[in-house]
Amino acid sequence: MPTPNFVLRLREAIGHDLLWLPGVTAVIVRETALGTEVLLVKRADNGAWTPVTGIIDPGEQPAGAGAREALEEAAVIAVPEALVRVRALEPMTYANGDRAQYLDLTYRFRWVSGEPYPADGENAEARWFLTTELPDLTADMSERIGAALRGDDRVDFLP
Repeated sequence: MPTPNFVLRLREAIGHDLLWLPGVTAVIVRETALGTEVLLVKRADNGAWTPVTGIIDPGEQPAGAGAREALEEAAVIAVPEALVRVRALEPMTYANGDRAQYLDLTYRFRWVSGEPYPADGENAEARWFLTTELPDLTADMSERIGAALRGDDRVDFLP
């Protein structure tokens, strides 16, 4: 589901004005005989590899949103282990002129079951990567993954 219905309704009222939205990043990890793996999805819109991300619905608990997004986007069941990073992202403008700014809450999730595939059409691929063999990522996505993998439950509150 590319744009949640509540966002579409808000857009009817505010047009292209800046919209503040809470978002979640689910860095899903599992241990294998070869080492630690991270689940990444390849976005259909721009081809970028990222952890599972999404918008938190009104009234939804953030960790629950991450679990929901993991199931919707990659068909995996995962449980939250720790909030590891909080950051207000820079404002952005979409191709249609809509402006948004996201508060990203990054969680480390533990994989429970399911083999990933691009389940909802938002992504072209979904697969596991060894942490030593990650594909090219933006600096921000690398930082989100790094916060989840560092081995403690400290939360980074970024400016």
